Amino acid sequence: MSFKIGSTIIGNNEKPFIIAELSGNHNQSLERALELVRLAAASGAHAIKLQTYTADTITMNVRGGLFDINDSNSLWKGYNLYDLYKEAHTPWEWHKEIFDLANSLGMQAFSSPFDETAVDFLEELNVPAYKIASFESNHFPLLKKVAQTGKLILISSGTSKINELYESVQYLKDNGASDIIIFKCTSTYPASAADTNVNTIPVLQKIFPDCVIGLSDHTMGIGASIAAIAMGARVIEKHFTILRSEGGVDSAFSLEPQELKLLTHESEQAFLSLGKIQLNTQKSEEKSLQFKRSIYAQDEIKEGDIFSAENIKVIRPGDGLHPRFYDNIIGTKSKRNLKKGDPIRISDL
Repeated sequence: MSFKIGSTIIGNNEKPFIIAELSGNHNQSLERALELVRLAAASGAHAIKLQTYTADTITMNVRGGLFDINDSNSLWKGYNLYDLYKEAHTPWEWHKEIFDLANSLGMQAFSSPFDETAVDFLEELNVPAYKIASFESNHFPLLKKVAQTGKLILISSGTSKINELYESVQYLKDNGASDIIIFKCTSTYPASAADTNVNTIPVLQKIFPDCVIGLSDHTMGIGASIAAIAMGARVIEKHFTILRSEGGVDSAFSLEPQELKLLTHESEQAFLSLGKIQLNTQKSEEKSLQFKRSIYAQDEIKEGDIFSAENIKVIRPGDGLHPRFYDNIIGTKSKRNLKKGDPIRISDL
């Protein structure tokens, strides 16, 4: 299974595709956002992703109840939703400049729309793909709008039961979507490695055989992403910042440039290491066969002498008889003179 995003192929037999998620880590500075794009390109990321919303398109300016974040474990404790999204949103007038820079640096650039007006706006910018965030996967009017564009869709599974995810994916297909990437996702910020459950990835591949599976990774570090690639993920999405210490709404679980560079390199190495099923000696190992053990004379042996544990030994290198013959040789006579360090051969018996 494979799909195209721009000129890039994403698929089960392709190297992992790495997406750097800017989210709100621009800290309301266009120059910082552009610097993030440049750093992501230098780190080897294949794509930049934004989030396209305003506070008014994602929530309402209401106080109290669930509109306020009171969870003591939340990074955003004390925020009102409207104020959080006002601080975190990427101004729409920045999108074209960010996308143009990413494209000029060889990266794909797209976004997560959070309502239908965002899709209309992104269509004007001719984005190659759309990402459906976990919390929007039940937003059926949005799903329909995105599906009708006919473009590649990435959808996260966070907070969804499998029947809910299946329903959303089927709804996308029913409304015109054909190329779909499903992200295994844990919607906690940050997520723990123990809650990432990358063993789910091959199961998702069986349930959705016509989709590519990826990981939207909110953990600290890159270990979960590398494990996900080993389990079959071919797209990795990670939040990205310049320095976590500089703050930002998502900085706590975002990668810094050197970490993103490590992810892009090690994800490719992890993919290449999967290779194929190999049960026999490889061509690349043939020169190393000489270092396996074999049977050698460890003392001078004259013609007619009895081979014994005192005059033969299993050692490296591998130019003599296979050690499987050691017990059979003991007690037999040598047919020729051997000096210390001579390999024992079948003709010597």
